[in-house]
Amino acid sequence: MRQLLPNIERPTTPRTLRDPDARAARRAMLDLPHIAPLARFAADLRERHNVEVPDFDPLDGGIHARMLFLKEKPGPMTSASRSGRVGSGFISRDNDDPTAEATFRFMEAAGIPREETLMWNVVPGWNGTRKITRQELLDGVSEVRNLMTLLPRVEVVVLVGKKAARAEPLLAGTGLVVRHSPHNSPLVRASRPDEWTRIPEMWAEAYALIRD
Repeated sequence: MRQLLPNIERPTTPRTLRDPDARAARRAMLDLPHIAPLARFAADLRERHNVEVPDFDPLDGGIHARMLFLKEKPGPMTSASRSGRVGSGFISRDNDDPTAEATFRFMEAAGIPREETLMWNVVPGWNGTRKITRQELLDGVSEVRNLMTLLPRVEVVVLVGKKAARAEPLLAGTGLVVRHSPHNSPLVRASRPDEWTRIPEMWAEAYALIRD
């Protein structure tokens, strides 16, 4: 995997995209070969759905990823246009919010190399609210199939959260291994702490299913 990706230094601590220079540097990477097809995919979603769609993180594996973490919906700190505390414009474990920090730490605890992974959401756009309408979910699920055509190396898909699980029927018959995980949000930590604590173990078990 490493030989397929550029030699990029990756952060060793969470929340680094709070820094405007870090965000600018990340944005300058969007034309790199491993991420450019996914940047075009996100741009197409913005145009067709008329909604703010964050970009994939160039520090992840891009089209060479072997493991896809599919969550529910982008949060406010993915939004580069929000008022007040500006977000990053990326779906990233480096975002300046508790869920992203948990993702960063859980990936580290699970021993999953960053370049093996890609993160996305079933509902790809941020529209100012965490609520998910039925139509948003239906539209988003239909786009998952389009995304999968760009990820020929993915072997394992982890559906993170109950709404993300709605994408599972689209993955039937693809040969992909599908696993489920609770969402790693503060809400789950507060309401179901035992499940939240087990998330790194569940992710590690999913990663172990990747073929050598």
